[in-house]
Amino acid sequence: MRKPTNRSVHTVICLSALVLSLSALLIGCSKGGDADTSATQKSQKASDRKLYIYNWSYYTPDEVIAQFEKEYDCDVVLDYFASNEEMFAKLMAGGGQGYDIIFPSGDYVSIMKTLGMLEPIDLEKITNASNISDLVLSKATYDPDMKYSVPYFMGAAGIAVNKSMVKDYSHDWNIFGDTRLAGRMCMMDDMREVIGDALAYLGYSVNTVDPQQLEEARRLINDRWKPNLVKFDAEGFAKSFASGEFWVVQGYAEAVFEELSEDKWSNVDFFLPQDGGPMYIDSMCIPKGAKHIDLAHEFINFIHRPEIYAQFLDRFHFPASVNPAAEQFTTTKPFYTVEMLTNYELKEDLGPNLETYNKIWETIRYIG
Repeated sequence: MRKPTNRSVHTVICLSALVLSLSALLIGCSKGGDADTSATQKSQKASDRKLYIYNWSYYTPDEVIAQFEKEYDCDVVLDYFASNEEMFAKLMAGGGQGYDIIFPSGDYVSIMKTLGMLEPIDLEKITNASNISDLVLSKATYDPDMKYSVPYFMGAAGIAVNKSMVKDYSHDWNIFGDTRLAGRMCMMDDMREVIGDALAYLGYSVNTVDPQQLEEARRLINDRWKPNLVKFDAEGFAKSFASGEFWVVQGYAEAVFEELSEDKWSNVDFFLPQDGGPMYIDSMCIPKGAKHIDLAHEFINFIHRPEIYAQFLDRFHFPASVNPAAEQFTTTKPFYTVEMLTNYELKEDLGPNLETYNKIWETIRYIG
């Protein structure tokens, strides 16, 4: 995996005397010299072609990026985020200026679209959008016509259990209420995921705004789950699970298995509780003010070539939930199947009720 890259700003100071001197030299250059200069400028221009991407951790295969860079004669610069809230806050604060593609989940696509934070997608430039499944588009109610977003992956967070250390456990979200595992468990620092899991366990919609249902979920988390947790962590949970610090974590399969050598995968039970829970569709969007819009469209179209998308699926052992045409090119077994998502519900834009969730989350997320 590529590590986050911090972009630096290069300042070029031109001295007037030097400019005059170079100008005089250029006037006296031969025709061959002009050709050499043109070639140099062309080379510099090619090397300046950059695409700035802001994506989730554990979500961008190196080999796919390398192929795109070679085919389109450009450099891809990757930065990573661990939650939608982190990504959104950075863009709202102006720290995300300069990105060409971002990967928000559906509810945040809706929020950012409403706030005018996204450039429209030109589907005529993305012919491979025809490979995206009707199932995904039917669930992408926030943007079913792909006017501002193109689906990247549909999936869900689940639970990883270290079978070497834990022998007897429930296969539902209430595993986090097991006092025998106190001090060895972690949930993500992700408001919609944690609250959504509690709501699903209680039999409610992950998008409910009913005060009584939300209060029940808050009490379940604070009174039964949180006392057994070391912390809420959306970024380091997989490393801590791999090191043996945590025996049970809520998280994404790709993050958990990325941190483990393949010979240790058999020691992990990763499952999606049949209680249901929050499901996500992460999409590729072009943020307002992007400087490389044409190249961004090329990247989105490139990703959805079936043989390219298959490399993405293989890299992270994903099911072909978004681009079924890619499945014929895959060579690995996914960590979970599309069928396991049956009871899962897409997180929706909560509108003004998001503030209610924020207030509840502030009573949950800090562990003393």
